[in-house]
Amino acid sequence: YVPSQADIAVFEAIAAPPPAELFHALRWYNHIKSYEKQKASLPGVKKALSKYGPADVEDTTGAATDSKDDDDIDLFGSDDEEVLVIFWKVKKQRNFLAQYESKKSKKPAVVAKSSLLLDVKPWDDETDMAKLEECVRSIQADGLVWGSSKLVPVGYGIKKLQIQCVVEDDKVGTDMLEERITAFEDYVQSMDVAAFNKI
Repeated sequence: YVPSQADIAVFEAIAAPPPAELFHALRWYNHIKSYEKQKASLPGVKKALSKYGPADVEDTTGAATDSKDDDDIDLFGSDDEEVLVIFWKVKKQRNFLAQYESKKSKKPAVVAKSSLLLDVKPWDDETDMAKLEECVRSIQADGLVWGSSKLVPVGYGIKKLQIQCVVEDDKVGTDMLEERITAFEDYVQSMDVAAFNKI
């Protein structure tokens, strides 16, 4: 998986970059070209080009008049079948991973939501609870939906507002809700989260 002196030998034997229709060869050529400054430090021992192909194949890279078909020469030494098997296994695995990533990216993102039960406490028993609830429900935000509510006795004639809401976790936080609810300071003394459940 690392460029070697064999790659350098083949690279130097090629007079010009391969044409665009041979995109795999062109990609290899550009990849090896990027190692121009480190080519001496790449692993392996540089040999004559003919030593990398099949046995008894003459090195014809210097002879311009030879009309031998390039397809007859295996520059990468196909005699090592184990390397080819590993190469195809890796390629198959990469294709599988690419397909998996593609399918995964097409799935709609799951929106994390939570159900909250809030306790909103008034200042005293003279606080207008209908107005207090109206103020709380007037808070609007993307990812916030108000639910049912009820008044729960606390003691000494005082009742607290218990109200449910559903929030999208990425858009609405409990700190933001507390800040906006307690901003109605004429009616609201404090706010607590009585229950917090992931949906």
